[in-house]
Amino acid sequence: MNNFSRQIYTWYEIHKRDLPWRNTEDAYKIWLSEIILQQTRVAQGTKYYLRITEAFPTVKHLADADEHEVLKLWQGLGYYSRARNLHAAAKQIEQSHHSVFPGSYEKIIQLKGVGPYTAAAIASIAFNLPYPTIDGNVYRILSRYFGIDSPINSNEGKKQFQKLAEELMTESHPGNHNQALMEFGALQCIPKNPDCANCPLIESCYAFQNKLVEQLPVKLNKTKQQKRFFYYYLIEKGESVFLEKRTGNDIWKNLYQFPLMESKTELNDEQLLKKGIPYINNSNCTLIKISSTKKHVLSHQIIFAKLIFVRVNANINITSPLIQVNKKDISKFAVSRLVELFLEDFNLVNR
Repeated sequence: MNNFSRQIYTWYEIHKRDLPWRNTEDAYKIWLSEIILQQTRVAQGTKYYLRITEAFPTVKHLADADEHEVLKLWQGLGYYSRARNLHAAAKQIEQSHHSVFPGSYEKIIQLKGVGPYTAAAIASIAFNLPYPTIDGNVYRILSRYFGIDSPINSNEGKKQFQKLAEELMTESHPGNHNQALMEFGALQCIPKNPDCANCPLIESCYAFQNKLVEQLPVKLNKTKQQKRFFYYYLIEKGESVFLEKRTGNDIWKNLYQFPLMESKTELNDEQLLKKGIPYINNSNCTLIKISSTKKHVLSHQIIFAKLIFVRVNANINITSPLIQVNKKDISKFAVSRLVELFLEDFNLVNR
C-alpha cells in the first residue's frame, strides 16, 4: 500500500461521518443514496434518503409506486430527472432481474440514470468489486496531491485521472477505498480554503509545496447560463385554483405548476397586463396582486419569475388543459421549488 492511500485510510477511520447508507450492504439503498447525492449535499440528502426508504423499503416497492408519488417525495431536491430515472430503473430491475439488484458493474451501468461513477460506487461498496469512483472530490485530491494540471472536464484529463485512480485502487477493500477518498475531499481537501495545516498529506502534497492549492484542479470554462423569464398565473375561483402539468423534455417534466407564460425578454407589469391572462378573458377577472421577481438559479439556467394573482367569478367556466384544485389539496401535487416558494408566499401550503 502506498503512503498516500495509507494516510487517507487512517484519516477516514477517525473522521468518517456516521451516515445511514454506510450501515447497510443493501445495494438498493446504496444506489438510492448515490442518486440522491449526485447533486445534493449530505445534510439535505439524508432526510430524503430516510423519507424514501421508509416509503419504499425495497426496490420492488419503488418499482410498483406511481411516478407522481415518487416525484412528490423528491420535491425540493431538484434535478427531477434523477427521480424519474430512479423509478424507471427500479422497473428495469423488477422486469429484468426479478427485483434483485444486479451484482455486476456491466449490469449496473445499464440501469437508467446510472453512469460510470455511480456504477463504480455501487459495485465497489455493495459488491466489493474493484472499480474506482471519480467525482469532484476525487478529482480535487488527485489533482492537488499529484500536481496534475490537465483540465478535469477534458477528454485527456479524464483519461489521465482514470488511469491514476485505477493504479491506486486496492483489490481487498475497494468500497472502503472509494468512500475514504470521497470523504477526504468532502471534509478535508475542500474546494476553497482547505485546512492544509492539519492535513496528513501536507508534507508530500504537490499543490501545497508549490503554492498551487487554489489553482488546482483546472477546469475548462463552463457553458454560459441561459436566462429565462417565467410568468405564472394564480387563478383563484372560490376555494379553488388551477394547475397544469409540465410535459416535454424541459426542466421539471411531469411536475405541476400554475399556468405559465414564458417570455424571451423581461416584461414589466404594464406589459404583462397587455398580454392578458391565459385561458380567460381579462374582463372576467380581477387583478389582486403581481409579485416581485424571484431569481431561481439552476445549473445551466437562471429563471426570473413573477406570479400574477387574479380572481374569477364562480360562474366562469375555464375550458383548457388546466385542472381545478381545491386550495387545501394543493400540497398533494409535486411542484418545483420555485412554485413551492410562490405557494408559501401566498399561504397556499399546509392550509
